[in-house]
Amino acid sequence: MNIYDIIQRPLVTEKGVAKREAERTLCFEVDPRANKVEIRAAVEKLFKVKVEDVRTSNLTGKLRRRGRFSGYRSDWKKAYVKLKTGEKMPEFAEI
Repeated sequence: MNIYDIIQRPLVTEKGVAKREAERTLCFEVDPRANKVEIRAAVEKLFKVKVEDVRTSNLTGKLRRRGRFSGYRSDWKKAYVKLKTGEKMPEFAEI
């Protein structure tokens, strides 16, 4: 897989910003088929940083309704990537 296929987008939420400041951890939406080794390699290559730890979480799609029509959102995977001490945070995460 391509590194841009593995890391789909950064998640910039209140919880993610708090983790970034307190624990030097970045949050990404990743491909559900990607494993921790592939995620680590993609982040290190894309942002030119050293990764200490990768944690993943599989999330199921929620039931969404629009009037009388209902359906499910897609299942997705979230990755928490902790950077080694002394590494510079990527620019997208700077607020």
